[in-house]
Amino acid sequence: MAEHAPRRCCLGWDFSTQQVKVVAVDAELNVFYEESVHFDRDLPEFGTQGGVHVHMDGLTVTSPVLMWVQALDIILEKMKASGFDFSQVLALSGAGQQHGSIYWKTGAQQALTSLSPDLPLHQQLQDCFSISDCPVWMDSSTTAQCRQLEAAVGGAQALSCLTGSRAYERFTGNQIAKIYQQNPEAYSHTERISLVSSFAASLFLGSYSPIDYSDGSGMNLLQIQDKVWSQTCLGACAPHLEEKLGPPVPSCSVVGAISSYYIQRYGFPPGCKVVAFTGDNPASLAGMRLEEGDIAVSLGTSDTLFLWLQQPMPALEGHIFCNPVDSQHYMALLCFKNGSLMREKIRDKSASRSWSKFSKALQSTEMGNGGNLGFYFDVMEITPEIIGCHRFNAESHKVAAFPGDVEVRALIEGQFMAKRIHAEGLGYRIMSKTKILATGGASHNRDILQVLADVFGAPVYVIDTANSACVGSAYRAFHGLAGGRDVPFSEVVKLAPNPRLAATPSLGASQVYEALLPQYAKLEQRILSQTRGPLE
Repeated sequence: MAEHAPRRCCLGWDFSTQQVKVVAVDAELNVFYEESVHFDRDLPEFGTQGGVHVHMDGLTVTSPVLMWVQALDIILEKMKASGFDFSQVLALSGAGQQHGSIYWKTGAQQALTSLSPDLPLHQQLQDCFSISDCPVWMDSSTTAQCRQLEAAVGGAQALSCLTGSRAYERFTGNQIAKIYQQNPEAYSHTERISLVSSFAASLFLGSYSPIDYSDGSGMNLLQIQDKVWSQTCLGACAPHLEEKLGPPVPSCSVVGAISSYYIQRYGFPPGCKVVAFTGDNPASLAGMRLEEGDIAVSLGTSDTLFLWLQQPMPALEGHIFCNPVDSQHYMALLCFKNGSLMREKIRDKSASRSWSKFSKALQSTEMGNGGNLGFYFDVMEITPEIIGCHRFNAESHKVAAFPGDVEVRALIEGQFMAKRIHAEGLGYRIMSKTKILATGGASHNRDILQVLADVFGAPVYVIDTANSACVGSAYRAFHGLAGGRDVPFSEVVKLAPNPRLAATPSLGASQVYEALLPQYAKLEQRILSQTRGPLE
């Protein structure tokens, strides 16, 4: 993909679980170049599966830090070989898989600042890490540390109010606590702890990059209201932690100019700026160009909600992060495990394995489904913690089965009503300008999107998000270049391709669902209390 005419651009990077990827986006916000390195395929010597090592206990999951460094070497050499013109790069930013942590050994800063352009990065940084295999987001080995952290701040809800989430095993503070407890020597030899995002930014800066507010919100350590490290949380995790983390910065900050290493080895211009890297989920919010009041729904194996919030209400479920494109606002993430597999199961059972019959069932049944409500959880749900199928008729009496068409609508209405109820539980409010952006497999089904528009009372748009973290990172580079906090992000990305309108709310939808939503929430609580009873 060689590019012949000079084209001023920003680069967007994504250091994800399975690959490193880069896109180049020009001043008109067109993506004109992309490249990637796949860890398992292109770096087999590290022996990863899906980019990670799953340890014998089945809980500990790590990735080799030098694999990430070498992947950057490979991708830059591929770009150079393709004729990519680095001299046109104005700025770069990037994303990293959230929660993962990197431990720089004492003396590593010196190695970073004195890189020789004659050698690849991985040869010069191989002795710079006190932990060679770093914990990543798939790790769930820190339950004991989670309980210790919650106890230190007065419980799970108190921690959520402070940091945006209750204690989660994958969150970085708990991972750091485990390393301090189990490997105190390595911890004492660590001069800096980075997130995957700030680690990647550090490679480009040639010095330690600060952690940004948005990705820093996924650590159980940052006070999301004051945007400073919580002294109580730091103290509960490990000693001297604040100096090892460094002060956090706004996500749109220019953290410095690119290291001379890249200028001399690849031909980057000396003025090329590095904008703070952030997490992959915050970068995707930027890539989808969410604005105040908007919501993005990813309809995949799991269904994920991205919310733009003004006044967050942290809870025991979901996550609240500082917003990556507006430091005065917030974003929330809600994950629902029972997504496409549940939809396919009901399609097979009630619509003869046919999506067109599934759609006909939605078309032939009325909004509100005659008061018939269903909860469908094939595997233990996380939002809320319920398993099994639970059906209720218009009188709220439990029934064993629904007719096929009613079952299909009960599933789809139930999935979307649950999303709205739990989003509002985190402080989300639908506004007159709200847009819903739908992505993922089920976003291709217009009848499913019609139910989504009806339940939320807002228009639904579809958007291509194949590279949303990468593209969002390039957009964020332009935003940082334009002045960051002094310039609205929406102004910087106004030339980007617009999403396509797919569905608008049906006449009378708001009355139907405003009446049904409280009923659905009440039934959910009823199921929860009944299923918890015998277990406790």
